[in-house]
Amino acid sequence: MTNNEQKIIKKFKTKDWNEIKTNDSWIIFKVMAEFVEGFDKMAKIGPCVSIFGSARTKPDNKFYGMAEGIAAKLAEKGYGVITGGGPGIMEAGNKGAHEAGGRSAGLNIELPFEQHYNPYIDKDKTIDFDYFFVRKVMFMKYSQGFIALPGGFGTFDELFEAITLIQTGKIGKFPIVLVGKDYWGGLVDWITETVLEKEGNISAKDLDLFTLVDTIDGAVKCIDDFYSNYLLKPNF
Repeated sequence: MTNNEQKIIKKFKTKDWNEIKTNDSWIIFKVMAEFVEGFDKMAKIGPCVSIFGSARTKPDNKFYGMAEGIAAKLAEKGYGVITGGGPGIMEAGNKGAHEAGGRSAGLNIELPFEQHYNPYIDKDKTIDFDYFFVRKVMFMKYSQGFIALPGGFGTFDELFEAITLIQTGKIGKFPIVLVGKDYWGGLVDWITETVLEKEGNISAKDLDLFTLVDTIDGAVKCIDDFYSNYLLKPNF
């Protein structure tokens, strides 16, 4: 039994976890609690850009340095930075924002491996989640831009969630930037040649929902250019 299961048992004064597990409606209370805490904290932060990427990226990897540099430049321009709160690219993003004097938020997910808080998150801007879907709502609702550096399935999940929500008009459009042409180029080619041209499963205009860049300045420019004609405000 996990710590969170024990908390739920204590809260609802029952000793039979199987009773709760067989009644899915009880889980609503845990989900609601995560939403309430997330909304309460995130609404106070202000305009932010989310930085995504692998938890496995080491500090000597060039993309770690790029994430750090991008976050620092964003912080200097007044943006806060949100990451998944863990190591690797997430740590680099929080570190860059923190050391540049910017707001540094971390939306941590409880996992059996890899994930643990990095030390560069502002103490009042850390949130723990059990549910990926609640965590993703926070990213989508409170981010004014997504910057994706090389990552694995989790990064792909967050990236395509954002693209889908913008494509379908469920959220307002914001810039989505892929950093690293060598890493993302093959994916972009497949989307263009197979998904669009061969199968016709997307529209040509859908390719405009994201931008592929290869430099720190290029990534920051995408965010800056998008908002140059707007007054920054939270995406809700």
